[in-house]
Amino acid sequence: MQEETYILIVDDDPDILEGITLILESQSYKLATARDGIKCMQMMREEKPDLLILDLLMPRMDGWGVIREVRSEPRFADIPILVLSTVVEDASRRRYELETGLTMEVQDYIQKPARPDDLLRRVEKLLTGKESRG
Repeated sequence: MQEETYILIVDDDPDILEGITLILESQSYKLATARDGIKCMQMMREEKPDLLILDLLMPRMDGWGVIREVRSEPRFADIPILVLSTVVEDASRRRYELETGLTMEVQDYIQKPARPDDLLRRVEKLLTGKESRG
């Protein structure tokens, strides 16, 4: 049920947070926002989200750091990550691989600015794929 679906949106730009929140509110998701990776990880430990929408370029802890932490914690392993960034996907994947020696395990990637219909479609697709997890 969508009412119970919890999405955590992480971006340091308040305009982006507001825009994404407005788009997703139309679907009655439970939404929360964080402005940096450290706050994101604190919030995830308090309540595990069903989906993480993540910017890469942020202060304190960037999106690459969040991905590293999320993927290293077994209880977060099944959380889909949708990267929403101005960084070109190939460049961000290369940076992650160079820094960690690992593949950047994210389920989808959208470059900003995202079109509302595209964002909604991708979010729904990621959440539909998760429903079978129980």
